[in-house]
Amino acid sequence: MTATPTQQPQPVLADPAAVRLARDAAQEEAGSEHVGAHVGVLVEDETSVTHFFEADHAGYRGWRWAVTLATAGEGSPVSVSEAVLLPGNDALVAPQWVPWNERVRAGDLGVGDLLPASPDDPRLAPGYVGSEDPAVEEVALEVGLGRVRVLSREGVLDAAERWRGGDFGPRSEMARSAPAACGTCGFYLRVAGALGAAFGVCGNELTPADGHVVHVEYGCGAHSEVEVEGGSAVPVADVVYDDALLEVEVNEPVGRSDNDTADAAAGGATAGEGDTPGAVDEVERVSDGSGATGVSGRATSR
Repeated sequence: MTATPTQQPQPVLADPAAVRLARDAAQEEAGSEHVGAHVGVLVEDETSVTHFFEADHAGYRGWRWAVTLATAGEGSPVSVSEAVLLPGNDALVAPQWVPWNERVRAGDLGVGDLLPASPDDPRLAPGYVGSEDPAVEEVALEVGLGRVRVLSREGVLDAAERWRGGDFGPRSEMARSAPAACGTCGFYLRVAGALGAAFGVCGNELTPADGHVVHVEYGCGAHSEVEVEGGSAVPVADVVYDDALLEVEVNEPVGRSDNDTADAAAGGATAGEGDTPGAVDEVERVSDGSGATGVSGRATSR
């Protein structure tokens, strides 16, 4: 590109000889890499300009060789001030550099790693500074004997917001399906200080939250007061019929003569050989009308 100059440079800085001088300087800097076409000139002031050439360097798409030429004045020779590789408007460049302490994320700290807090960390405050947290106020007595710094109000609020939105907060999937909240659980160990109204530690070793800070509205299926209804897992009907019971019913024979009736009343009837009075002649299935069936026997005298 060619910048719109606010000053007119010396003509000798932009003539073909100056362009060839700038190309030679760029080629010397590029080594074996090819230097591309001349793509523009930028006027720095009356005695210096910068010429740009396309760079065919591998991995530097959109970059340009920038060669600055200068002269002491009319009649003075043109010299090369510097030759550098600069990114163009469409160049592929690395992201903006971020200090290492700002790049660290939760979970990055490993065994043996050291992560010192910065002296001006807003999450911390000197132990002698008053705060709105009773637990911090107690620490103020430890100046010179205990902790040098404690959590500031900003640090407390930051921790509370992070814990509430985490895996053990009230909006987690486990909490939404729990029968009750941690605030009413016997395994809930309340923390001290200003956070005690909203947070505690789970003490149930059978839960995934064991040893973790949990929100008072978090919950899981291992709540201390959970009750499971007992009973058989196999469904049983309200009315059960026992078909194994055999009921024997003695019926009067049909068409019995009056003489036989009189003889039976007088005790004159005799049982034939092998016959048993009141023996069951036949068995028939009967129904009680409700769909259940039973067995009854019909007995007749012989």
